[in-house]
Amino acid sequence: SYASKLDVLFVFSTDSVEDELELSAVRHRPECLEQLEAQTRFTRKELQILYRGFKNECPSGVVNEDTFKEIYSQFFPQGDASTYAHFLFNAFDTDHNGSVSFEDFVMGLSILLRGSVQEKLNWAFNLYDINKDGYITKEEMLDIIKSIYDMMGKCTYPTLKEETPRQHVEVFFQKMDKNRDGVVTIDEFIDCCQNDENIMRSMQLFENII
Repeated sequence: SYASKLDVLFVFSTDSVEDELELSAVRHRPECLEQLEAQTRFTRKELQILYRGFKNECPSGVVNEDTFKEIYSQFFPQGDASTYAHFLFNAFDTDHNGSVSFEDFVMGLSILLRGSVQEKLNWAFNLYDINKDGYITKEEMLDIIKSIYDMMGKCTYPTLKEETPRQHVEVFFQKMDKNRDGVVTIDEFIDCCQNDENIMRSMQLFENII
């Protein structure tokens, strides 16, 4: 599921790269681009390409949640991506003002594609911590996993049973919650993920994709 998240994020951000669009919008914000170049792991050229695609999809320069869901649903027509897109939107909306700016988006993308293992896992923890209280509960993890299954659709999981997401969460949560207090802290989350070969492999695949 982690690999699929990164894959979609990459597709969403670069879908318009090949379009022959004017870069005038980019030229209006040179100071901003210079600042982002210093704050992210993207080159100036990469930021211009990303901004061109972002502005093509979002001419106002920001994305609200409804627009984010609409864009995201295009990549998963076989399923219902709205719930997962809601959680993802909240993870990108770091100042919780109800919109995702290009700065918000590219900062998150930089972590997911070029960040250290620690940075990526911190970002993933924030995604799973739905109410942002510093802990992941079993229900929060279940909500995220169910939303991923919903997004992938029945054609991807033709024999999916109703209880499959909960079974998946039971195993994984038990593995993470080492002190058995019913919540997963960021330290428990990072420790568990770093010792999971599948999670580590899925993150490494996207480090140099752009």
